[in-house]
Amino acid sequence: MHPEDKPIAIVAMGGHAFMLHGEEGTIEDHQRNAAEISAQLMHLVDCNYTLVITHGNGPQVGNLLLMTELTSKQLPPMPLDVLVAETEGSLGYIMQQAILNQLSKSHRHQRVVTVVSQVIVNRDDPAFQKPTKPIGPFLSMEEAERRKKELNWEIIEDSGRGWRRVVASPVPQEVIQYKIIQDSAKAGHIVIACGGGGIPVIKKQDGTFEGVEAVVDKDLTSSVLGNQINAELLVILTEVPCVYLDYGTPKQKPLGAVTISEMETYEKEGHFAAGSMGPKVRAILFFLSRGGKRGLITSPEKLGEALEGRVGTHFVGRY
Repeated sequence: MHPEDKPIAIVAMGGHAFMLHGEEGTIEDHQRNAAEISAQLMHLVDCNYTLVITHGNGPQVGNLLLMTELTSKQLPPMPLDVLVAETEGSLGYIMQQAILNQLSKSHRHQRVVTVVSQVIVNRDDPAFQKPTKPIGPFLSMEEAERRKKELNWEIIEDSGRGWRRVVASPVPQEVIQYKIIQDSAKAGHIVIACGGGGIPVIKKQDGTFEGVEAVVDKDLTSSVLGNQINAELLVILTEVPCVYLDYGTPKQKPLGAVTISEMETYEKEGHFAAGSMGPKVRAILFFLSRGGKRGLITSPEKLGEALEGRVGTHFVGRY
């Protein structure tokens, strides 16, 4: 099949795919985990999909923020949008190399490209008036209050573990580089894009762009990008093999094939927490409502079985 005729699958994975819970986050950790998830992504290549891969960057950008804190007296600090760009490059490189190695093992001749991606957000998004996304290291209340006063931070107490800075998480509107991503995919290349949800920028009245201190949900960005590049399938990889009702309770129930109306009902009933499965379900519903054909939520290690229909939560039907 000619590359232009292959359907596009956009695959979103979290920043913890590179750095598992309990790991120090060394380069060796990142490379090993990237190699393992790249091997799983080959199942999609085997199914004749062209891949566009997005990823989170929570642990990595948190480390960069900590490094900025520790070197603040020696080096000028970088704003959050620049740190997101840095992780797009570093994680993109690690993932590029891992995928290239997998392609080489199976004697495939595709190439991999990373696109540092900017995502337009609305300057009037209500999220800017009420920041909710915790970032960076945990601080004592005294230190957090000092930085609030000196740096104009918004702070919250986070899960009983200390105080943290919070920033806005506005809704993504458009990926500026979508056409480059689409053209590269249609040429047969595997594309890595929108790392960390992409670099949030606003479009000014004179038509120029400006980065903002915010973070964008990578699953929502993935759904926006998926529609822009006419992807057929949106896959969201997470730590569990499928979506559950009553998750973590004795009544826990896995969901297999589900209709859009079913998931909307479950969502209204409060089954999907805002800090975990909620954004993932919402992202796929958004994708399907704007022309996407199929959605899948599963774990990396179950991806092969999920593509055979044996596990995972499969979103079916149309709006």
